[in-house]
Amino acid sequence: MPPRIHLDLYAEDQAREVQRLIALGATEVRWDKRPPDADYVILADPEGNRFCVVDAS
Repeated sequence: MPPRIHLDLYAEDQAREVQRLIALGATEVRWDKRPPDADYVILADPEGNRFCVVDAS
């Protein structure tokens, strides 16, 4: 089943926010179509809902 919702979260310190979310149970999603210079990291919550953490700096 495809994801039902997708959120974009903006963070001033993207790396720290990604690590914080992973510590809370998120997992990083590897996507082969993600551009090498992308300003976002794709994560999934424990239920599999995907969201992006965008570098807002």
